Amino acid sequence: MQKSMIARQLIWDGAVSLAVLDTTALVAEAIFRHGLSPLAAAALGRTLTATAYLCSWLKDEASVISVTVDGHGAGGKIRTAGDGALNLRGFVDRPDAALPLRADGKLDVGGFTGRDGTITVVRDDGEGLPFVGTSPLRSGELADDFSAYFLTSEQRPTAIALGVRIAPDGTCLGAGGVFLQPMPGAGEELLARTETAILRYAEVSRRIAEEGAEGIFGDFGVPFPAPREIRFRCRCSREKAASAVYSLGKEEAFGLLGETGAVRVHCHDCNTTYEFIQEDLAQIFGGGGHGEE
Repeated sequence: MQKSMIARQLIWDGAVSLAVLDTTALVAEAIFRHGLSPLAAAALGRTLTATAYLCSWLKDEASVISVTVDGHGAGGKIRTAGDGALNLRGFVDRPDAALPLRADGKLDVGGFTGRDGTITVVRDDGEGLPFVGTSPLRSGELADDFSAYFLTSEQRPTAIALGVRIAPDGTCLGAGGVFLQPMPGAGEELLARTETAILRYAEVSRRIAEEGAEGIFGDFGVPFPAPREIRFRCRCSREKAASAVYSLGKEEAFGLLGETGAVRVHCHDCNTTYEFIQEDLAQIFGGGGHGEE
């Protein structure tokens, strides 16, 4: 499977930024790590794709963004995060959630996400005062919802198509997105043109699966630019987990050890569990066992 990527290019005489993302490998990794149902994979995959796009605008690799979609739907909250180096991660509250197909035979992403809530984006450029933007959910299908976020919180009208294509066996056949963002000061005619153009990508996951991002750039008559790689990469580590164990304090840590046979630290972002046994705790606390100084 090809690596996930984003490619951006100005189109229409420099008036609009076109971004195309192929996030097939990213979503496949999320499915593998979290055991996602097809519906959960579609919802998390769309959110990861939009988050990757947001991250692509960050000033430097150390800057970070987190996204929370809380629509009170069947899947609970969707949480994603990433940085300026395009390292992405994310999870959903209920990865096994399932709903009947919609009347048109498609996955009910809106039912999974819910429509009674908000999208919240926190962006930290390392300048000491993170930006927090929020907007109400509209459909729960997420493309319209992120469009509304860009308009209300970023004051940047953006036409968006998002899609995730899941095979009967639960694997990801194709995933990605198309973003058309006019430059500041765009007139109504140009905004309408982007809204019309995005309608061509209602089946964006199929286009990505069949042609890759290159085919979509061909639609606009511009060369395919050098892409940037997107990875599913968590910021957790065994060392950070050990620090969390240390923060429990020696007495509580050894108490847990006695009750369960190990102290376990779980990372929700990547579904990794770090396990610490007697020898590990002795090393963390600098002693041989409970009660030693």
